[in-house]
Amino acid sequence: MAALGTPGGTIEILKKYDFSFQKKYGQNFLIDTNILKKIVDASSITDKDCVLEIGPGIGTMTQYLAESAKEVIAVEIDKALIPILEDTLSEYDNVTIMNGDILKLDIGRIVEERNEGKAIKVVANLPYYITTPIIMGLLEGHVPVKSITVMVQKEVADRMQTGPGTKDYGALSLAVQYYTRPEIVAQVAPSCFMPKPKVGSAVIRLDRHETPPVDADNEKFMFSIIRAAFNQRRKTLVNGLANDAKLGVSKEKVSEALETMGLPLTVRGEALTLEEFAQLSNLLF
Repeated sequence: MAALGTPGGTIEILKKYDFSFQKKYGQNFLIDTNILKKIVDASSITDKDCVLEIGPGIGTMTQYLAESAKEVIAVEIDKALIPILEDTLSEYDNVTIMNGDILKLDIGRIVEERNEGKAIKVVANLPYYITTPIIMGLLEGHVPVKSITVMVQKEVADRMQTGPGTKDYGALSLAVQYYTRPEIVAQVAPSCFMPKPKVGSAVIRLDRHETPPVDADNEKFMFSIIRAAFNQRRKTLVNGLANDAKLGVSKEKVSEALETMGLPLTVRGEALTLEEFAQLSNLLF
């Protein structure tokens, strides 16, 4: 078998199994060994780590991870890829292949069973259409995770690490920065994949904070406020929050809180820092 992670090796496997790409799963397989090495290096995997890989595809990155990690749990949604993975990973006894939808699995329970509840590392080449729900699920679900190293659409990586006042800044930026310290570790051209995506990608590493960088009395309420603030970006914060029936806060109450914080009543959500959102949520809660 030619080395996976090269165009030749990938084509050979796809032909052998007569595999065809599924658009609904957003499949793009990595065919650049330099990028594969970069991802594995960036994720700092050691022989003490249990790794969760989301969307292993034909097992290209899984092979690299298995060389470094104590154990790899590879979760693949596409049934057609399971026999391929059983073939390409047959020589690794530290890999468990699971067929399932990562958004429906109880990852906390998997960590409990496979790693005695100790924090795992997540590594993935994520399909673009599902990046945000997967990352938010891992963070908001309080899964014991040390770090998440993922390949995502470049625009999404930029959004995760940007600050207030930019058009990319939003609920995702704030959530990622509340739970983790994000760092873009590599830019990846479309030519590094088969089939080629239409947009550039980036590898971003998210290191979980031991404790969040700001104090929110009620984390869930703070994120409800953040989502309401960005649901109607063009509106002032006073109107955006008061219009959200689920929040149950009046214009007067929001105005009062903003005045206490020394912010103008015309301010929009995109101007507030994470710290200011925490302060606002504590005042309104």
